[in-house]
Amino acid sequence: NHPLDCPVCDQAGECGLQDYSYQYGRGHSRFQEQKVKSPKKDLGDHIYMYSDRCILCTRCVRFTDEVSASKELMVDGRGNKATIDIFPGVPINNPIASNVIDLCPVGSLLDKDFLFAQRVWFLKSTPGIDPLTCSGDNIWVEHNQGKLYRVKPRENAGINTWWITDEVRYGWKFVHAENRLQAPARREHGMMVEASWEAAYKQAIRVIKSNAESGKKTALVVSPMLTTEEGFALVEAIRAIDPSTALFLGPVPIDGEDRSFPNPAAGKPFVMRAEKAPNARGIRRVLEHFGGFKEFGTLVRNIGEFGAVVVTGNYPSDWVTSETQSTLGGKDLVLIDTHETSLCGGASVVLPSATFAEKSGSFENVDHIVQHFDQAIPTQHASKTEGQIAFDLRDLVAGRELSEPFVTGGVQIVDEQPGQVPAASDAVTMIRGELFDDAGVRTAMGAFDAFASYADLERAPEAVLVESDMAMVEL
Repeated sequence: NHPLDCPVCDQAGECGLQDYSYQYGRGHSRFQEQKVKSPKKDLGDHIYMYSDRCILCTRCVRFTDEVSASKELMVDGRGNKATIDIFPGVPINNPIASNVIDLCPVGSLLDKDFLFAQRVWFLKSTPGIDPLTCSGDNIWVEHNQGKLYRVKPRENAGINTWWITDEVRYGWKFVHAENRLQAPARREHGMMVEASWEAAYKQAIRVIKSNAESGKKTALVVSPMLTTEEGFALVEAIRAIDPSTALFLGPVPIDGEDRSFPNPAAGKPFVMRAEKAPNARGIRRVLEHFGGFKEFGTLVRNIGEFGAVVVTGNYPSDWVTSETQSTLGGKDLVLIDTHETSLCGGASVVLPSATFAEKSGSFENVDHIVQHFDQAIPTQHASKTEGQIAFDLRDLVAGRELSEPFVTGGVQIVDEQPGQVPAASDAVTMIRGELFDDAGVRTAMGAFDAFASYADLERAPEAVLVESDMAMVEL
């Protein structure tokens, strides 16, 4: 009864039934009977079911019985009228429900969020690590032409086995949010105005130095959303400006309690973590290496001791409370963040940074397992990674030029003729400098005992492309 929906089916290109049909199937159908047509069903917040494509393998039913233990799905009916369905009034909305989409071998259970968004053969898969919680779950970040389209689980028997939470699967939308900071800004005559990176950097350095020279301390708040390499580079850069800078760990969000799911095939439960920060342990390791740190709440209570405050954010949503805003609002604030928050209006300098998908580095999870992930897409707008910002500040303090790969001056190609080198209206100026490289920072970190586990960290394996074995024929 399976329909020939391949040209319009979202599963096309990654469908097990397609593979088997090509390898073992006939070129024509022997089916003479009337095919059974079944309606499309809305099973929950994230899942559509195209019932006529279902082959009744019951993988999804077993998942809700054995792994999530929520038992929303069942086989309803008998014979050729049997279908997968939910119990009346009980949608499949458990926290790991969308794993049934990955389990479905055909295009029956489909992701509402990804439906008709992209053909899968256009997508590029980059290995990533859960950027939202401390679990360290392995993921594939799938993207095309600089835009994320979906996140899927990447198998790791020692951590997440085959699953991820719906929170991680759908929590990446902030990467392309409309409130992303798009360019550096600095305060001039009481107003925030857009500035070049160099001008913003120089004002940030002036703010920190002037406070230090007047006897006021500098505070650096390092977010647990940053990679370990970025945290290391940032502390070095700010202490190159003010060696007495005090270190603080940014807020570590906690939402409820950990929740476990049976996952009997793995021999251990799958755990949904309540700690909503991917690298609090890695950042703590960095701050302890540089002489110790205090929690963010201590800074809020003792804010009067500090003149300049450098704050990193990179949280997926607005993390600034009214208390934080009122406390930091009266200080010389250098804000390094991905999205516009209520702190932006009161800052001296705002530097736009990159999200997890726009950088590479390592996170240390709740079990102190260090894992590497790769950059999936280019940095959005004019943002830079926190690591690159740290390197740029360090270069300017040392009297070097900014570390940019190249700077162009409005290049326009004119009078292009076959066989001729095209002329340009403006010259292209190349500025050589050191770019942030997480592997290089890890090598430097490896010289210290505290980072022994980082020295030989292997890169995450790349996606294995499956090439068709179909013979080429002349048309």
